[in-house]
Amino acid sequence: MSSVTRASLDQKLALAKRCSHEGVMAGAKAAVLATVATAIPTLASVRMLPWARTNLNPTAQALIISTAAGMAYFIVADKTVLASARKNSLYASNKPNMTA
Repeated sequence: MSSVTRASLDQKLALAKRCSHEGVMAGAKAAVLATVATAIPTLASVRMLPWARTNLNPTAQALIISTAAGMAYFIVADKTVLASARKNSLYASNKPNMTA
């Protein structure tokens, strides 16, 4: 068994913070892209289609746009954090053990 040192815990904490920060940034970028990609057709359809003009009030439009942005954020952030954790896990398992 290897002993846990303060330095190794600090290193793991820094790695976890970096992984979560990467996930947040990737999720934010995806949310911005999804907002634009959803807002343009939603607002255009309300202007051009009689059915949409009648049935989609401003609250419904905002709900459509924000739902797409929220889904994009959480999906991309989750995938980024998991990919980063997987990469770091493989790196840690392939790293030679210096304590033996």
